Amino acid sequence: MDLHFEYLYVLFLLLMIPGLYFLYAKYNSEKKDSVLKFSSLKIIKKSITGKNFARKHLPFVLMMGVLGLIIVGFANPQIPSVTFEKGINLSVVLDGSESMAASDYNPTRLDAAKDAISKLVTKIGPQNNVGVVLFESGATTISYLSPDKQKTINAVSSIQQGQGATAIGDGLSLGIDMSSSIPDKKSIVILLSDGVHNSGFVTPDEAIEYAKSNNVQIHTIGLGSIEPVYLRDDIYGEPQYAELDEETLMKISNETGGNYYKSLDEKTLNDIFVTLSSNLEFEMEYSTIRDWFYAAAIGLMLINAYIIYGRYRIVA
Repeated sequence: MDLHFEYLYVLFLLLMIPGLYFLYAKYNSEKKDSVLKFSSLKIIKKSITGKNFARKHLPFVLMMGVLGLIIVGFANPQIPSVTFEKGINLSVVLDGSESMAASDYNPTRLDAAKDAISKLVTKIGPQNNVGVVLFESGATTISYLSPDKQKTINAVSSIQQGQGATAIGDGLSLGIDMSSSIPDKKSIVILLSDGVHNSGFVTPDEAIEYAKSNNVQIHTIGLGSIEPVYLRDDIYGEPQYAELDEETLMKISNETGGNYYKSLDEKTLNDIFVTLSSNLEFEMEYSTIRDWFYAAAIGLMLINAYIIYGRYRIVA
């Protein structure tokens, strides 16, 4: 069982239990010494052996159990549960910058991404809405959020390769706007990029905060390659290669509750989209089980009360 604690720091209070045990043991040791001065060894031996010994110390053991259960309850233990979403608003934010023309994917990175997106759209259920945003030096809407999947696929197939820079923040902000525009459905963005943010008006950090404020989850996919991918020579004749800013993509997904995936070729990319299509409509949530611990604590207290005051009550 994958147990999660909302307030993990509260568990440090469990360290009190060994301390209380030490004090209890010290108290009983001092009490025994004082009794020895006024009682016969026969009586003492009888009182510290067998059932009498167990019954005498059992209430303390049970109270420590009660304390431990209450502390764990205060830490709010939770277990994962999978819930089926009533519907999602999915915005796919696609990088259309110059580097996406690289041919390390078949036939190019952009074409491989378009194909993978189209396959994903066909698997999205009818209760879900899908839209597509394309960005390079700026961002534009390719297909508005809609349940019409064929319309989205047609729009994706019409995307042409651009020659601009990489405005990740602009693309994300437009995708966030789109996915959160229809209420009562979970808002999700899938961002595909193979470059470094170097253009636009919105920074990735600003886009992250915007996503958080709108409760939008972002999954990011980094399109890379096993070998460096040559793009062109700069004005000084130096070769320029495609760069993948994995650190930024990981930050975007981590801070918005999504996942980061790295693609190395068109097969890897398709596998990533298969994984996403299987998980998008399900949400992992944590359900609290603290009441179980409180109930167990109450049960131990009742047992303890019976032991102390019931038929076989302990007389100190």
